[in-house]
Amino acid sequence: ILMDAESQSVLFEKGADQAVTPASTVKIMTAELIFRELKEGRLRLEDEVVVSENAWRTGGSPSRGSTMFAGLNTRIKIEDLLRGLLIVSGNDAAIVLAEGIAGTDAAFAQRMNARARELGLASLNFRNSWGKDDPAQKVTARDMARLADHIIRTYPQYYRFFSEKEITWSRVKQQNRNPLLAMDIGADGLKTGNIDEASGYGLVGSAVQNGQRLILAIYGLRNAKDRGDESRKLLQWGFRSFEPRAVFNAGETVGAARLYGGAQMEVPLVTARPVRLLVPRGSSERLTGRIVYDGPIPAPVKAGQGLARLKIFRGATLALDAPLEAGESVELGPIHRRAFDAALELGGGLIRKPFQKN
Repeated sequence: ILMDAESQSVLFEKGADQAVTPASTVKIMTAELIFRELKEGRLRLEDEVVVSENAWRTGGSPSRGSTMFAGLNTRIKIEDLLRGLLIVSGNDAAIVLAEGIAGTDAAFAQRMNARARELGLASLNFRNSWGKDDPAQKVTARDMARLADHIIRTYPQYYRFFSEKEITWSRVKQQNRNPLLAMDIGADGLKTGNIDEASGYGLVGSAVQNGQRLILAIYGLRNAKDRGDESRKLLQWGFRSFEPRAVFNAGETVGAARLYGGAQMEVPLVTARPVRLLVPRGSSERLTGRIVYDGPIPAPVKAGQGLARLKIFRGATLALDAPLEAGESVELGPIHRRAFDAALELGGGLIRKPFQKN
């Protein structure tokens, strides 16, 4: 999947909701939990964590996997562990961080799953913090792209770790494993992943050109070269092939949602930020949209309360999925209004009206 970060427009997708093996791209979620602990003050970059025998043996130099070469029983700062995690995909760094936060790697994976649900990323299922193959550990390209977008927006002060080019630890100098960073296309993150040829090679990446950020998630490539080449081609195609089209201004009324038991029958729905769609340059392709919500919505509602989604399609492709919120507060209605609405529901239910705009 390829998406525009600002507008959330999907520029291209193929099998984006298919469950795939994430390999080391799970470390993006590992990083999200650490970034959250830092942002909320429960952790500091200068805090230190001890490298356990399990972390050293499972993810360190004895494992012969990707490692930052953390020494057994040494104390390492969170900041350095993040570099080991995100620059060279250190399995030992992931396990040390997981154990430091949750006690065990398995307990940390449970927190990863809980956090994914909080973020609305229902397809992400984790069993460990570092990408070890497990049949139950699956993700989709769509939700991994959404996770990347969340991290970029929420943790700009820590996102920088993804773009650092190299790390030297235990006198071993290693380069960043993300091939996009060396391609001069504006890339500044995120992570690669692969276990073996059977599971394929994956990458979640992002790049900025002329103030526009694109986010990419791609899985199932045959080898590392194909992964880098295809990712570069897709990003370059996205930057040159689309142009913005304004759909709604911030605060503009998009439609209305039916209320149950309110002082009025409907509440206006507005968008909190401008809705901008990217469309192919010179295209006259028809755009259709609809408002989707579970209704009728029970009163009272408060202005700014999230109530619905605006889904815009470019042909058969879902090009945009944006949140809508109440444009005004609506109080609970009088008893006769609630009785009337109850009678309507009992008599056959209410049909939600689709919104369409060309």
